[in-house]
Amino acid sequence: MTTVQTANNSFEVAVLLGILILPLLAALALWALPIQLGDRLAAAYGAVVSGVVLVGSVLLWSPAGGWFAYTSQDGGLSPGDTFRPLRAVTDIPWIPPLGVRFHIGIDTISLPLIILTALLTFLCCIYSLKITPRIGRMRSLIALLLVIEAGVIGAFSAMDLVLFFVCFEIVLIPMWLIIDIWGDDHDRAGRKRAATTFVLMTVFGSALMLLGFLLVYRQAGTFDLVQLTNSPVLGGHGVPLAAALLIAVGLAVKVPLWPLHIWLPDAHAKAPTVGSVILAGVLLKLGTYGLIRILVPVLPDATVTIAPYLAGFSTVAIIAGSLACLGQTDVKRLIAYSSVGHMGFIGLGIASLSDAGMQGALFANIAHGIITGLLFFLAGAIKDRHDTSDLRTIGRALYARLPRIGALLTFACLASLGLPGLAGFWGEMLVLLGAYNPASSLPRATYLVFMVIAGVGTVLTAAYFLRLIRNLCQGDPAENPASAFAVDLSRIELLTWSPLIVLTVLLGVWPSLLLHQWGNL
Repeated sequence: MTTVQTANNSFEVAVLLGILILPLLAALALWALPIQLGDRLAAAYGAVVSGVVLVGSVLLWSPAGGWFAYTSQDGGLSPGDTFRPLRAVTDIPWIPPLGVRFHIGIDTISLPLIILTALLTFLCCIYSLKITPRIGRMRSLIALLLVIEAGVIGAFSAMDLVLFFVCFEIVLIPMWLIIDIWGDDHDRAGRKRAATTFVLMTVFGSALMLLGFLLVYRQAGTFDLVQLTNSPVLGGHGVPLAAALLIAVGLAVKVPLWPLHIWLPDAHAKAPTVGSVILAGVLLKLGTYGLIRILVPVLPDATVTIAPYLAGFSTVAIIAGSLACLGQTDVKRLIAYSSVGHMGFIGLGIASLSDAGMQGALFANIAHGIITGLLFFLAGAIKDRHDTSDLRTIGRALYARLPRIGALLTFACLASLGLPGLAGFWGEMLVLLGAYNPASSLPRATYLVFMVIAGVGTVLTAAYFLRLIRNLCQGDPAENPASAFAVDLSRIELLTWSPLIVLTVLLGVWPSLLLHQWGNL
């Protein structure tokens, strides 16, 4: 049977509880303050709080112990796989009549995502010190970002299905408000429509996921993820299959996988810069994390049954997202559609149920958050300087007029298309390797077809990013008046983006920094 062991340390427990509770308390305090805070002071407050959370999450980083690994005999995931110890565990009764517990802990799946969440929230607060939405109201915006941070960290550390669901939902209303209030001020109706579509689609997915959790409870009599992993719900038909389908579809809305991605392009296009960064870099990971943390270990047989279909929809997402990018004339919408394709790669890696595919999905999760976060920061900078993100209006002279921002955009595009030596390469390569050699219980011929189609997707990804570089950066400066361009890279932008640039290179040349935690191929 699958086993989950715990290795507790009082310091780690205190740190995990601290980084979970601090953002919530700080957000409440920010709203409760009887005095008016200026925009910069509110952003500085958020930067201090999120900086403390980032330091706490890094303190939990301990490469020497407690890491999770798959150790299967047949090259795939099965009920015989072993989990290394769960750390920083807190397990106390919460709703005793239902057997719901406040059960949290971390391992090598969750900790990198927690650090990524803390980093991106911190960078968004730093960015807001100088770059503020026209509507202002920075105090409320920072408070909402801190609530999102707490909800996401809670979801990544939850070891109870009901607790995961609650944290999963906590982030919904804050992100809806961020899109609706601070979104595109030139298109009020459009941003309200985007915010409404986002909230309705997410609620739909959450409802399906909750129904799946209730079916799991009906079969196993518990919501506890440790117990469910130790004693999974076996069977590939009937109730287990229904539960797996509901959970998979509910989480696929958040990923999002085709054809459930319809909310994403508008949400990104209308959201403010910090909203797009958090949405792409953090919130999408809740879906893929749920697939890895819940679907695969809790419903292993049913997952094998639906895995080829999940792989198929993921592969369609890769191609559909890439083709959509080729037709975009808006920078933010193009990056949003590129996320559909990249998250499709992660879905394919998970659906291969192989060691390589799962490691590739885990690595690509982190790489996508770093690279796409950088891309949306750059897209926001371009939009701020031109008051639009429409390529036809911006013109084709970024290298000449904004050489540093143009160079960084090229760097981020090359990283996102999977250039070897940068972070985007390793995840996609391992996913393709996983599709080439999926778990023995899956049809290899079918996955070979998926691998070939996904390989075509990598070519299309290169095509649309190179097209973006050509259409936005390469051109005659005389095509646009000098007044259309403002100051090049500012110090606050350089300070904000530097950690993402460094991590993109570091993970590209030293992938074992993450890969060694998930076992050896």
